[in-house]
Amino acid sequence: MNVGVPEREHSARAIENLIAIYAALVDAGNFAGLGELFADGVFGGQGDMVVRGREPVEKVFRAMVRVYEDGTPRTKHVTTNIRIEVDEESGTAVAYSYVTVFQALPDMALAPIVAGRYRDVFERRHDVWCFAERRFTSDLVGDVSRHLLVGPDVLTP
Repeated sequence: MNVGVPEREHSARAIENLIAIYAALVDAGNFAGLGELFADGVFGGQGDMVVRGREPVEKVFRAMVRVYEDGTPRTKHVTTNIRIEVDEESGTAVAYSYVTVFQALPDMALAPIVAGRYRDVFERRHDVWCFAERRFTSDLVGDVSRHLLVGPDVLTP
């Protein structure tokens, strides 16, 4: 009798953890950590905004996201509806998920400010799952003026 968790479930769980780590890094304002997460990967948003590698990813987040006195953007990225397709043989996976970003400030009640979708590609490198690519598409955009340092057009198709 085989007792334990199938390898496929180990992989899916590791990938879910990467998705959660991304959200935690953004919400902590840890843009260097985001750069590290995409050290060998690609991050892309609407249109032509695509960056590759540690320094470019960190730089784009620093240029795009407003950080407050506590060092954070005062947001919570809530990722749901996660669907992961793992190909153990090739060491690759694709994940699809929804994201809703909430923000609260001392003079602003907690509110959803943007909702969208991620399409992620992962690769297993030296037995460790890593982001190979993350693409974000916004579906609903509210008041992002206190979250972004750039115009909301960066989030609209």
